[in-house]
Amino acid sequence: MMNSFLVFALLAALAGSSLGVDTKGLFDNGIKPFFQQNCIKCHGEGEKIKGKLDLRTYSDHAELLKDADRIEDIISVIEEGEMPPEEEPKIDEKTRVDILDGLKKTLAEAIKSSQSSSQTPIRRMNRFQYANAVKDLLKLKVEVYPLPERMMRDRSNYFKPQTGKIPSKITVSSRPLGKSGLIEPRLSGVAPFPQDLRAEHGFDNRGDHLSLSPLLMESFLNLSRSIVLSDNFNRKTCGVWPSLFEEPKEKDRTNEIIDERLNHFLTRAFRRPVDPATLNRYSSHTADLIKSGSTFLDAMKETVSAILASPRFLYLYDSESKKANKFKDYELATRLSFFLWGSIPDDILIERAASGDLSNPGVLRAQVERMLLDGKLKRLCDSFPSQWLQLDRIISSVPDPKKYPDFYYAPPNYRTTMDMMMEPLLLFETILVEDRPITDLIDSDYSYRSKRLSKWYDSEVEGRLGGPVTMAFERVSINDRKEGGVITSAAVMTMTSGPEETKPITRGAWISGVIFNDPPEPPPADVPTLENDDSELAKQMTLRERFSSHRDNPDCAGCHKKLDPLGFALENFDAVGRWRDQYQNGREVDSSGILFRKHKFNNVVEFKDAIMSEKDRFTKALVSHLLSFSLGRKLSAFDSPAVDLVAKKVKESDYSLRVMIHEIVQSDPFLSHNKGDKN
Repeated sequence: MMNSFLVFALLAALAGSSLGVDTKGLFDNGIKPFFQQNCIKCHGEGEKIKGKLDLRTYSDHAELLKDADRIEDIISVIEEGEMPPEEEPKIDEKTRVDILDGLKKTLAEAIKSSQSSSQTPIRRMNRFQYANAVKDLLKLKVEVYPLPERMMRDRSNYFKPQTGKIPSKITVSSRPLGKSGLIEPRLSGVAPFPQDLRAEHGFDNRGDHLSLSPLLMESFLNLSRSIVLSDNFNRKTCGVWPSLFEEPKEKDRTNEIIDERLNHFLTRAFRRPVDPATLNRYSSHTADLIKSGSTFLDAMKETVSAILASPRFLYLYDSESKKANKFKDYELATRLSFFLWGSIPDDILIERAASGDLSNPGVLRAQVERMLLDGKLKRLCDSFPSQWLQLDRIISSVPDPKKYPDFYYAPPNYRTTMDMMMEPLLLFETILVEDRPITDLIDSDYSYRSKRLSKWYDSEVEGRLGGPVTMAFERVSINDRKEGGVITSAAVMTMTSGPEETKPITRGAWISGVIFNDPPEPPPADVPTLENDDSELAKQMTLRERFSSHRDNPDCAGCHKKLDPLGFALENFDAVGRWRDQYQNGREVDSSGILFRKHKFNNVVEFKDAIMSEKDRFTKALVSHLLSFSLGRKLSAFDSPAVDLVAKKVKESDYSLRVMIHEIVQSDPFLSHNKGDKN
């Protein structure tokens, strides 16, 4: 994708295109000759096609205009210095500037002239969203069902965003790894449907991943019935009980009261005004059940169960074009609430949508600010950072107990990973709630640590080690820049390692995908793994030396040149995230490298400095991740202008995460209506 400052160039190009900028002339006289002179050799000549890019496909201007995503990719690799390769002659600066200018104008014309755009497909709620939506709709005072994907459980009621501060001392527990972490007040007898897996380089709310098979549909029907039939679903646990389930005192108005109650309930459940025919269908069904001998309570439970399994409740969608204006603000309210709260809009959002002014920039900004101060913001913190950082990988990290025996404690072998996973999550929460800069994610001078985690980083730390039920975390100052931020956290170092040793390529791929939103292609199927070699020669080698055979393989060289500097920069951290200066064989660890072929570094602190010098690239990457999460889809070239503009605003705000959220909500992709999805 384009760098953040390119929004102005893109907007100018859009305006210029309408004034008759000759992009065909730019292609014929500049771009095409440039491709032939500098690129075709590796991308089309003699059937040689690297990176799945055959430039012969774009032999004329019209063909290139059809592929905005490919134009964007070409701009990116030239602008970021990835092309031409190191072994090829460098492009002189004037040619580089001219070609990039021509490509950007061509991209602008491709976006403007295209009849398509990025659309968020109709999608169902994932199980995290479904649990939140049911809880909010019924105003439950207990959880619906256990959710191990909510990794961190607040045990001290510390999360109060309205205070603008995370307390210095808090108590948490790990749901997936801790003892009794999933035992909390909830509806009895209600079991969740299978967890929705996150996309490989995305999130678990992606529309193209959230299908609804007949088997899953049946699960929703059974689930909705189990909710209303739960033994402890009653007046004590259900906040809407008096206004929905309690039998009316005015018996002669029963049908009228059913209409009134269901009208409000259905509007909230379906996130838009309910039409008379739909209301009548549910009201008549309820009345018929009562006439057939059911009690009022049982009839209402049956109807609510049907609503909780209705596609109108389960699915997130925009109206057909002819109804777009009527429901525009309701759909915006839904998009906003599922972004920040992972759930349905509250009454205030519904009221603002009904008034028709939610899409007013000032009103929308005020609502976002209100939502950022609400306790339900914890749901954003429970879903986005853990998936963005891919922390689910740490759950399956199992270091060798013989090599790292102190990683395990208390029967039946609880793992230090439960403390580790909390550190980056608490850092994200602090940055969001306290409105700190996103650069703290790269290099912070503070963190939250338990005694066990502090001792993991520094063996001289004394004090009682907690767990495995609850963990006391305390805010600590970081004086050694080897620590601080998410990149060098023990969680990331451990989950990107193997059971016995580090995996520099895995770590490099994590940095590339998570920090810079540039995930590498999967390795070729026939690439050999780095085998364990017990020879005396191998035992005296460093890991970098052992990887030399991979770098020499032409099929692997391209990725290794990109990933090796990122992964080996972290090689001083062993397979469980502890610092080392030497390997076990006594050889010194070499963590030097060059970032993006221009920033030399000799150690991990200088590596952080190099990343900080590219903080605008990181900003744009984080904007892309968060925008993708907010929309529930993968981004494309059509989203580039919005990404660039949001990143620019974030930079101007001294890299505020809250400003990033505000600007994403105000962006064109977030505000746009998905036109004509009739399915």
